[in-house]
Amino acid sequence: MNKLRLILAAIFIAISVYTIITISEHGWSLFPVFFGDMAAMGWPGQFNFDFMCFLILSGLCVSWRHHFSVLGLILGLFAFLGGALFLSAYLFINSYKVNGNLNALLLGTQRAA
Repeated sequence: MNKLRLILAAIFIAISVYTIITISEHGWSLFPVFFGDMAAMGWPGQFNFDFMCFLILSGLCVSWRHHFSVLGLILGLFAFLGGALFLSAYLFINSYKVNGNLNALLLGTQRAA
């Protein structure tokens, strides 16, 4: 579990630094670029569409883990919008809440019981 936590922390730090640099160089114009690439129907758009589908799955998994409760839906929305930055922090924090139990981390405590 400590190796997973180390990977999650590294992902969080790397994406945070990369995002800060990108925002300082290009501003907050993510959505026009993201959807513009998809509208152009080229490889960058294909990658963005594939990535967006992963974000949808991530949001659904987080919401499902919380039984689609109000909190689960809010966290699922954060997972969709926040990507790996959110998910790495979410999994890192929850890995401690479940005392390193991987089944509980992935399924939630009720389903893992």
